Amino acid sequence: MSYNPVELIVKKRNKSALNKSEIDFIVENYINGNLPDYQMSSILMSIFFNGMEKEEIVNLTAAYINSGSHIKFPDEFNTIDKHSTGGVGDKVSIILAPVMAACGAYVPMISGRGLGHTGGTLDKLEAIPGFKTAFSENDFKKMVTDSGLAIIAQSEKLVPADKKIYALRDVTGTVESLPLITASIMSKKIAEGAKNLVIDLKVGSGAFMKNMTDAENLAKSLISTGNAFGQNVKAVFTSMTSPIGFMIGNALEIIECIEYLKGNKIKDLEEITNALLIEMLTMSGLAKSNQEALAKINKVINDGSALNKFIEMLENQGGNPKVVDDYSLFGSTKYKMPILSNKEGFISFINSQDIGYAMIQIDAGRKILTSQLNYNTGCEFFKKVGQKIEMNETIGYLYSDSQEIGNQVINRILDSIHIQNNECESEKLIIKVI
Repeated sequence: MSYNPVELIVKKRNKSALNKSEIDFIVENYINGNLPDYQMSSILMSIFFNGMEKEEIVNLTAAYINSGSHIKFPDEFNTIDKHSTGGVGDKVSIILAPVMAACGAYVPMISGRGLGHTGGTLDKLEAIPGFKTAFSENDFKKMVTDSGLAIIAQSEKLVPADKKIYALRDVTGTVESLPLITASIMSKKIAEGAKNLVIDLKVGSGAFMKNMTDAENLAKSLISTGNAFGQNVKAVFTSMTSPIGFMIGNALEIIECIEYLKGNKIKDLEEITNALLIEMLTMSGLAKSNQEALAKINKVINDGSALNKFIEMLENQGGNPKVVDDYSLFGSTKYKMPILSNKEGFISFINSQDIGYAMIQIDAGRKILTSQLNYNTGCEFFKKVGQKIEMNETIGYLYSDSQEIGNQVINRILDSIHIQNNECESEKLIIKVI
């Protein structure tokens, strides 16, 4: 059925629900090029401000899924995946997938690129020389079947609607929308063939969800939408105040992941990763208790099998496995600039979102849709909420090809840190699970 796009824009602008036929029309015509970006942007903004009813979200998710092909794995695989709603320094997927595969799981992971102030798993992986994320569904299915894991981008045939709309959201200020986030996440996770899904739902200054009310509403939307398609979904609420780990930036975060898989763990990164892995292992039946799950996680890291799965993934996807032992293969920036504290006291708050946007100034993230990333730029940031800093203390390093822009970024990072005179509690990383 054909509709006048302007009428649909006005209908959604006036807070009325779109029916299945109208949603199908919008999605189909946008991916076919019959609905221009400016009209789709208007629809996205109307959804951003007015939301969607539960049935609308399910229908939007279905339209995304039906815009392309679906992948099905044998029932005995009991496939499982994890998705993060995005955070600063969030490289958990790159650690988690090899660990799960080493434990005997099948992890079909379709990931995204940087969105807003948060980095993207695909962008980080593509910092590895030669690493490819574009594969056919058959190649994807074979890699998961043979190796237990693959992390790829949406192909032209797999959820093409989300791929195109996802990119438009990033440059139109419509990222932080519950219905759009739900449809984007769930369409990929259902179409990729994952029967079980654990959501890392980030809450705090560096997340799209700034408070628990919004986060719980998103969790309910994700769970109910997944259930509508027969998928089991759990949500783990994690704090996103301090950046995760010490590295922020594409190649830097890959190096931190490799170090983690070698056994050189960082406390906050380990706590979040283990919380998600425990849920995934118990959910997929690979562990009967949290204790058994934790024992399996530690075993595959300590005996090197998780790192071997990471190397196997690199080889499957064209990446140079020598990076595991030679970080110089990533390349470098012209300048490594110390970040010196301009205040002293105890850190009470970090505006991680500002740090994420600061990274875009040095091309670690995108300003516009067609921006070219500099995979080597980024920063090391050693401090967390609750820790003490001294005046002129080196609290990190900035990696930049421009000293002038680098100094601007350093000032923005310093401005993101709020301190108090008295000691304060460190943040609770794992908030709850539903």
